[in-house]
Amino acid sequence: MAYEQKCDSRNIPLPIQREVRQRCGFGCVICGLPLYEYEHMAEWASVKRHVADEITLLCDQHHREKTGGLLPKEVVSQANLNPFNLRKNVSKPYNLHFSGKDAEIEIGGNNFTCEDLGYGTAMVPVSVDGTPLIGLIIADGHLLLNLVIFDEYNNPVLHIKNNQLYYSTEPWDIQLVGTKLTIREAHRKILIEINFQPPNKVIVSRGRFLRNGVEILVRPENILITNNSFLISGCHAHNCHGGLIIGHHEHPIGGFMALGEIPRYLGSRSEALIFERESMAKNKADGSL
Repeated sequence: MAYEQKCDSRNIPLPIQREVRQRCGFGCVICGLPLYEYEHMAEWASVKRHVADEITLLCDQHHREKTGGLLPKEVVSQANLNPFNLRKNVSKPYNLHFSGKDAEIEIGGNNFTCEDLGYGTAMVPVSVDGTPLIGLIIADGHLLLNLVIFDEYNNPVLHIKNNQLYYSTEPWDIQLVGTKLTIREAHRKILIEINFQPPNKVIVSRGRFLRNGVEILVRPENILITNNSFLISGCHAHNCHGGLIIGHHEHPIGGFMALGEIPRYLGSRSEALIFERESMAKNKADGSL
């Protein structure tokens, strides 16, 4: 049942916003673009209420066309019943604006930096079983970001291929607000939070990378591999092709941290979290953070 709230403010309550995003496939109902605005199909000035079923998502262009009378309300209403992204369960691709001759990727307070060393310069901060979960290529002033986020069932829910971003509509919630992309598995359960800082920096501040039974938890100050309670904090790798390399790779990648053998689906997550808390507390007490 759609959530409704009557009020004197144009600010849409957060639960209603989330319900609208879920129903509209996390993008403009006309074109699927993940950059959107909330649009009252029943004019708010007349009804002065926020009803989820009466609100839809429109990108800036289609919002302006509707406001200016170029896009009929009937077309918007029909698109709202059959949103663009839900037709194929994937969002319309969006091109990120990255460029330059050097780059930085920050993951849980650990920094990976590189500069253009010639054609095809590449960096892979995280890779599991031959699958680069995050990486980039620098060539001729072009900086190409690549990233894939899987759910617990090994289904990809977010892809960035050479700066082109698109995502599945299956997750519980997806938000792209300003430069921050957040994917949630459930209420208060973040799968990944990424802050894009064009032209050449990406910050993964929290969430988890999942692949083939490996869980890499990302916190603002550290990375924790729960399978073996392996904690990484305050590291910096520069011009290193590989970063955290886990599992078998048919084409070996040199990295600052390589873990060829790691237990799958067998690690004690609760013990790993206890270890993380104790280690971080000790580091702070020792003044190492």
